[in-house]
Amino acid sequence: MGSFISSSILLLFLLFPTIIQHAKPAMSLPLSTNSRWIVDEEGRRVKLACVNWVSHLETVVAEGLSKQPMDMIAKRIVTMGFNCVRFTWPLFLITNDSLACLTVRQSFQRLGLLESIAGIQSNNPSIIDVSLIKAYQAVVSSLGKNNVMVILDNHLSKPGWCCSDFDGNGFFGDQYFNPDLWITGLTRMATLFNGVTNVVGMSLRNELRGHKQNVNDWYRYMQKCAEAVHSANPDVLVILSGLSYDSDLSFIQNRPVQLSFSGKLVFEVHWYGFSDGQTWVTGNPNQVCGRVAKDMMRRSGFLVDQGYPLLVSEYGVDQRGTNVNDNRYLNCFLGVAAELDLDWALWTLVGSYYLREGVIGLNEYYGVLNYNWCETRNSSFIKRISALQSPFRGPGLSETKLHKVIFHPSTGLCVIRKSFLDPLLLGPCADSESWSYSSDKTLVVKGTYFCLQADESGTLTKLGIFCSDSNSKWEMIADSKMHLSSKLRNGKSICLDVDSSNAIITNSCKCISKDNTCDPASQWFKLVDSTRSISEEQSFLHFDYIFDLPGKGFPLNLMVGSI
Repeated sequence: MGSFISSSILLLFLLFPTIIQHAKPAMSLPLSTNSRWIVDEEGRRVKLACVNWVSHLETVVAEGLSKQPMDMIAKRIVTMGFNCVRFTWPLFLITNDSLACLTVRQSFQRLGLLESIAGIQSNNPSIIDVSLIKAYQAVVSSLGKNNVMVILDNHLSKPGWCCSDFDGNGFFGDQYFNPDLWITGLTRMATLFNGVTNVVGMSLRNELRGHKQNVNDWYRYMQKCAEAVHSANPDVLVILSGLSYDSDLSFIQNRPVQLSFSGKLVFEVHWYGFSDGQTWVTGNPNQVCGRVAKDMMRRSGFLVDQGYPLLVSEYGVDQRGTNVNDNRYLNCFLGVAAELDLDWALWTLVGSYYLREGVIGLNEYYGVLNYNWCETRNSSFIKRISALQSPFRGPGLSETKLHKVIFHPSTGLCVIRKSFLDPLLLGPCADSESWSYSSDKTLVVKGTYFCLQADESGTLTKLGIFCSDSNSKWEMIADSKMHLSSKLRNGKSICLDVDSSNAIITNSCKCISKDNTCDPASQWFKLVDSTRSISEEQSFLHFDYIFDLPGKGFPLNLMVGSI
């Protein structure tokens, strides 16, 4: 295990500030909390839409710097719509003498990674002969210059791939996890980045796990470390992870965290498809989504109702789109994330690794960048999550009255209407139609008399003003609560669906039985609360004036039975 802080590391600390450049991100920093929301200094909600950038493996250098200049990577992060990076680091970076004193070149040389040295020399020559901690700071500085916020995530203690129950990094008292050394290291890191504006949060520890984990030690050490970090750097959000690989915070429900400070506490949770094994493939998607989403609310989602921000600090899928388990999970996850309007951090930015688990140059298929870090691996995925990169609601976002948007997780789009004569379509959520959902289960376009109606199965939906019939009532059905179902006049149940041109139609409801071979994704919708205003050129249906047809004395919205 690494030795405690010594004079050699303290000498390095004195030199650190010389390379820090103070950034001025677009929002007013630092951040704090207002009930379940993260807000800026003006009290306006800031939604964290982050991507994880790995810097905790054996090299202890941010991945990808042999492929592209760090500034180019930072700009790519911005163009993909992310406003934040969860930047991982190992505890030994700041508590182990022999590691802390290594230069980037020396770190790669000891691992025999000569090709990576040449790549860093070419793409990022300014860091090749600086210490590992200075290289880490340089990346934070580059992100700051591009207005990207940073969460410093203590991923593990000993550098390497994470995680297992037996890697010695899992819980307090494990081989590489001395709690006193950990608190010392987190305090040093908080001090080091005090005053670095774009460092907005510190995640105290990633994925606590293993046979030693217990609730009492969690409270003892997490609260102690939270106090130490806040004392060293009062500006940062203090982010606490749970137990069982950061899937379980249920113990908080009856035993709140006790801290001397307020307005800075955030909780984090992880949620992947593989978190539930292969159940998305072997089970009925509606049943699995309902069960897993309910379990997530019981284990962590309840925190938003208790007035705490919840950051899903890791979620992600195989970007090749061929993993059925991942694909089905993602549809459910995006529905829940939209409905709760959660903050999140995607795993991962990384297109390839210098060295992971003994493999040089391993291709990371969960990475949003490709192997050479020069292009997006799957541009359709980025478009799909773009609607969730902006907040739907929160303090300071009362741009319009509270309404519903109809979100389609499979595409990341919302129900829109381009013009008076066009059918309802899927389109950007920024252009979404505003709906109200009444107690009698009618979906009405806000500001009008028009309600959503079903016609025959396989046909376009329509809008009408006679809204008392069964085909104007829409109920969220199935375990997933993501099918919008209505009954035709003949008593047949149908569900909202999407055709190949993204037009909103109705069809027989999919996967309502226990069948595990079907895929209900096209029929999954979420009614999401929003106070976000729509685009200026949006819907012609939003009018408050009387429009007389030539030769008639009737207002248009009372003449038209359906359109």
